[in-house]
Amino acid sequence: MSNILDIRNLTIELETSAGVVKVLDKLSLQLAEGEIHTLVGESGSGKSLLAKAIMGFINPRWKITADRLWWRHYDLLALNPVQRRLVTGRDMAMIFQNPGSYLDPNTKVGEQLRETIPQSELKGIYLRRKATRTVRAERLLHRVGIKDTAKVMNSYPQQLSEGIAQKVSIAMAIAHNPKLLIADEPTTAMEPNTRNQIYRLLAKLSASQGMSILMITQDLTAIIPETQRMSLVYCGQLMETGPTEKLMSEPFHPYTDAMLKMSFFNQDVAPKTRLPTLTGAIPTLQHMPIGCRLGPRCPNARRACIHQPRLSKVKQHQFACHFPLIEIVHHD
Repeated sequence: MSNILDIRNLTIELETSAGVVKVLDKLSLQLAEGEIHTLVGESGSGKSLLAKAIMGFINPRWKITADRLWWRHYDLLALNPVQRRLVTGRDMAMIFQNPGSYLDPNTKVGEQLRETIPQSELKGIYLRRKATRTVRAERLLHRVGIKDTAKVMNSYPQQLSEGIAQKVSIAMAIAHNPKLLIADEPTTAMEPNTRNQIYRLLAKLSASQGMSILMITQDLTAIIPETQRMSLVYCGQLMETGPTEKLMSEPFHPYTDAMLKMSFFNQDVAPKTRLPTLTGAIPTLQHMPIGCRLGPRCPNARRACIHQPRLSKVKQHQFACHFPLIEIVHHD
């Protein structure tokens, strides 16, 4: 499969009280057509910032540079704001963690959903277009697994359950058949059954429409089973990326290994047993370590880690570490 999203060495710099800080530091990511790719990292790792950079939700205070930030055949950084909005508005969509934050509480769901139907899909006599929009809106709700479409269309967002509201937001996002859907922690704080419903829905949409999905999460247990590839980021730096099954079974990077141990530790442990965790805490923007930013917390850190490691590749597996776990295995 060819890559439709190709990001190479993306860097975003911000002015802070401590000077200029690279909140994203030479981060690379590729996404193939029809692929589900999960981006994993602790809170504050820069995941949502990357999503905003892709979508073009850019703050004027950000300084963005990249060797490549391409969507299909478009160089996104070379487009002016109008061109950028045309491309992202046509080809991309994004859903967020809390649907209540962007669904208008004063407007019924049906009206909000009808507004997302593209004009290009409305044909025929002008007076019939409202009815056409309603039919299309109901079809969208059916596609995301909502059966009682009339009730939902006539409801205000605050009258819906969290799971139904998120399905509505997904229906709005796919109204124009995007090629890329970015899901920014869409199931956080949801009960397991609702979360699994959302995962199955996203996987079904990807399979039926050939839609690429970039799934953002901070929880390794909250990964869509159909995810083909996974990337782990820490403090704006890419730690490891590769096929999901490979990363879950044989991680090369100490950060991936630590995240797996924290997420899937054996819960049948004796009382007062120390749980597997990384020492220390994620640093603030004003106190980013030099070199590999995981260094102060990494169990394998050595003097060389004051220099940022280059991205190494073993088959389809990439990692940025001076002392990867594969070297330890090879020396045994």
